[in-house]
Amino acid sequence: MKSQKNIKSMVLLGLMAAVLVILAYTPLGYLNIGPLAITFNTIPVAIAAIALGPVGGIVAGGVFGLTSFLQCFGGSVLGTTLFGISPILTVFQCFVPRMLDGLLIGLLSNAMRKHCTSAIANCAVTGFFAAFLNTLFYMSSLILLFGRTDIILSYRETLAPGKNVFVGINAIAEWVSSTLVTGAVGAALTKAKLVPAPKAKLAAAE
Repeated sequence: MKSQKNIKSMVLLGLMAAVLVILAYTPLGYLNIGPLAITFNTIPVAIAAIALGPVGGIVAGGVFGLTSFLQCFGGSVLGTTLFGISPILTVFQCFVPRMLDGLLIGLLSNAMRKHCTSAIANCAVTGFFAAFLNTLFYMSSLILLFGRTDIILSYRETLAPGKNVFVGINAIAEWVSSTLVTGAVGAALTKAKLVPAPKAKLAAAE
């Protein structure tokens, strides 16, 4: 039984990794806005975190970070420029925010599963925080690590909170889409027993 569960978990994690790669290299994953892009890659990270907890979230976040890093080699003007400024800081910028996001939403999902009887609520909340924390961590690290560079200074109006499309309407659209899609997909996977049901619900059933 344990072996079967491990295989199922590995298959699901592999599927989410494949979805991340598809989103990264097709128009489905990014909506480019000037030098930046809003992304839907947080959705498979959220699903992995819901299904496999913090470990799944970290691994999926790492895959997300890898696809982001590979965009620095011709796929993203901002990424290519930042890599030219500092490869080490760019690696940090691409990986750490995404892996930290996966870790925290994995912990959040596990905590909610213990106290929340609704699978769709657990998945929707996890989906929201996956997108919200990704925006928060990515933008914060971008300003912290590269805030004094010419490219970021040249886009200071674009990056200023409350004054730009990305941090305003587009960020909200990303949060909403992640909430709705993760909630629906997560609930379907829970019903199909590919994602653990809330423990509170299982206890009530017993």
